[in-house]
Amino acid sequence: MHGRLPLFAAGSLLATALLLAASLDGAQATVEPPGQRQPSALKAPRVAPLPEAQWTDQHRQRVEKFAAYGAPDNAFKTLLQLPEMVDGAMPFAIYLAEESSLAPREREILILRTAWLHGSPALWSRHAARAATLGMSRAQIRRVAQGADAGWDPPDATLLRLADELYRNSSVSDATWKILAARFDLFHLMDAVETVNHFTFLSLLYNSFGVQPDAGSGESLPKDVPYRVTVPPRERPLATARVVPPEGRGIAVGRTFNMYPRLRDQWSPRQTFINRVSKLTPRHREMLILRMGWNSRSEYEWAQHVGRVGRAREHGLEPVRIAEGPGAQGWTPEESAILRVADDLYSGGLVSDATWRTLSKTFDRGLLMSAVVPPRGYRAISMSLNAYGVQLEPGDERFPLLPGR
Repeated sequence: MHGRLPLFAAGSLLATALLLAASLDGAQATVEPPGQRQPSALKAPRVAPLPEAQWTDQHRQRVEKFAAYGAPDNAFKTLLQLPEMVDGAMPFAIYLAEESSLAPREREILILRTAWLHGSPALWSRHAARAATLGMSRAQIRRVAQGADAGWDPPDATLLRLADELYRNSSVSDATWKILAARFDLFHLMDAVETVNHFTFLSLLYNSFGVQPDAGSGESLPKDVPYRVTVPPRERPLATARVVPPEGRGIAVGRTFNMYPRLRDQWSPRQTFINRVSKLTPRHREMLILRMGWNSRSEYEWAQHVGRVGRAREHGLEPVRIAEGPGAQGWTPEESAILRVADDLYSGGLVSDATWRTLSKTFDRGLLMSAVVPPRGYRAISMSLNAYGVQLEPGDERFPLLPGR
């Protein structure tokens, strides 16, 4: 039993009405939620692993720096095609897989369930092997795919439900949160949520790049387990924070993550890559972030990137058209494809062949790789914001009310 901190406000009391999915004439406002079917992994890479013969000093430096995660596998060598992406993705992956406050077995249950939900064979095979070294049997590893109702004890079943709820609803139900808060302190709670969220990010990354499992890497993703994601309907947005940030300078999301400096320091490089290092234009970046925030029903994310953080209108973007989606009037074919990247990742777990082909006409490999990072990163952030109940700042612009909704 972990220590408990009295840092969490009660569950949702009052909430703004949750906008329901609807279609506009010529515009798709929201897309199918995740979990209707298991994402189907690509059979061949879109972005091939970088052969060792092509490694430069900057590649070797990163291999050495992140050696704690093990020998470079296909996934790592794929990210080496854009070395700065390694810097953005790997610090948090290593922290969550190796160093977090959770027990190693708890980490692997969450990671394996996240890999299963996303149909990620590369992540599943790597972490099934790691779980086996912790004493999990093949039958137990398979039961992760079968889900929370497959005979687990209550603590493990709750971890599996946490992963399922974050995946399907981009949030955590009051019931699941209360069970976890009775068992975990603040740091363990945040580590559990962020494990699901960052390995969602990695699953979407690897699926879209077509990362293949390494030869002889261990257990394959089970093919004969029915794909079921059974969760309660998404609850209304929280009207009070579950993780209450201290008063002080800066916006609420920053003050929330600052409560756990050790986690924050490993989380920050992902954000740095998206917002400062990536070569995407600010306009394209904000299109991707806002569309994912809309799909994930993260009003805080939406408000910050319409307003003080992303300043969407300064980049020539009208937020209501982002909400209307890739079919709205006025988008160029390239811009429609940009928005479809976010829709594909949210609903289908990887960028579709059609969207990838469209962007390949104008984006080089580095831009293609970069284009799929903001919506993946902000899918993870949306899940964090919703789970923690981060509240809007004074004067924030809320979701638009679309005609006919």
